[in-house]
Amino acid sequence: MSERSFKDDFPVFHVYKNLDYLDNAATTQKPRQVLEAVDRYYREENANPLRGLYDLSVRATEAYENSRETVRRFIGAKSTREIVFTRNATESFNLIAYSWGRSNIGEGDEILVAVSEHHSDLLPWQILAKEKGAVLRFLECDEQGGYTGESLKAALTPRTRLFAAAQVSNIFGRINPVKEFAEICHRNGTLFVCDCAQSVPHTRVDVTDLGVDFLAFSGHKLYAPMGIGVLYGREELLEKMPPFLSGGEMIEYVTRENATFAELPHKFEAGTVNAGGAVGLRAAIDYVNSIGFDEIIDREDRLTALAFDEMKNLPGVRIIGSDKAEDHHGIISFTVEGVHPHDVAAVFDADGIAIRAGHHCAQPLHQYLGVQSTARMSLAFYNDENDIVRFIDTLKTVRRRMGYGG
Repeated sequence: MSERSFKDDFPVFHVYKNLDYLDNAATTQKPRQVLEAVDRYYREENANPLRGLYDLSVRATEAYENSRETVRRFIGAKSTREIVFTRNATESFNLIAYSWGRSNIGEGDEILVAVSEHHSDLLPWQILAKEKGAVLRFLECDEQGGYTGESLKAALTPRTRLFAAAQVSNIFGRINPVKEFAEICHRNGTLFVCDCAQSVPHTRVDVTDLGVDFLAFSGHKLYAPMGIGVLYGREELLEKMPPFLSGGEMIEYVTRENATFAELPHKFEAGTVNAGGAVGLRAAIDYVNSIGFDEIIDREDRLTALAFDEMKNLPGVRIIGSDKAEDHHGIISFTVEGVHPHDVAAVFDADGIAIRAGHHCAQPLHQYLGVQSTARMSLAFYNDENDIVRFIDTLKTVRRRMGYGG
């Protein structure tokens, strides 16, 4: 493992010197390079992009559109017309459901969703199905959190219009075979929507290679500011979709009676855009690229294995999902016998360790697994071996501190 301490780049760890931050699947901390880029934008380039002809507005527009180009390269899209800025992955899925879904889903059609999906990639389809009289169905995983192409083939029918699944589950941390999923879906005439919120920060994602129809992620999980997200869609699909929101900037021409809409991607970006957030996202991508995914993957996989190997031997601790460390990819959800996950998290917090507790916006999965809620530790490349040592040391004490003998 590299000797470099990446925490030096993150101001929060200078403020809270003993913070052991293991809630990275919820949001990541922000490096100095991102904070400085956002600050510089508001100090030196702030104006309303796309609207003004004066120099400062032109510079703001260039900063905003340069960020779009950075995203395009980062995920391998063919054109910036395929990159829509949103607030987050949740808004991206809602955009697809409201725009594509309400134009293409009808009564009796089927929408298939992986049972492990985050609520943001479930509720828009649930609402759409009820509104349109469509059938919402679920693709169930095995006991270890795995999905196979064969199980997807068996679940698809001639009426399945759309399949939604994450590349990496926020509960299991397991990588799903999305390229195979896309190929199977397309042979069936089904569109594939991929949630990459938990994969884009941790591994290379190439939308052209994967062959997905839509893909979404949130900037705040990628070391960028909150309030900026990305929707990728194949250009031919986005071109046919009506706008999601209406108002300023998404129009070409307006009369009292009618309007024509702007070209892609601007017809989906109504109102004053989050230029500062887009600039921060560009800086975050540049920062991640400067480190390289080889380094990121190596560090996170090593730390995952270190934690997993210790956890699996602790009495009363149950790891959710696969019994192999290599299937977890920086996310380990678990329970402690006799202790509610909220109490588990409180014990960790008392020791200065931040983990997650609850249903992690995946209640149908928890119901399917037969557990009400879980605790979750999740890693980023700035974590180190000392974080894992502290995590395990506290985990060993949870039952005793909650009044149990072991």
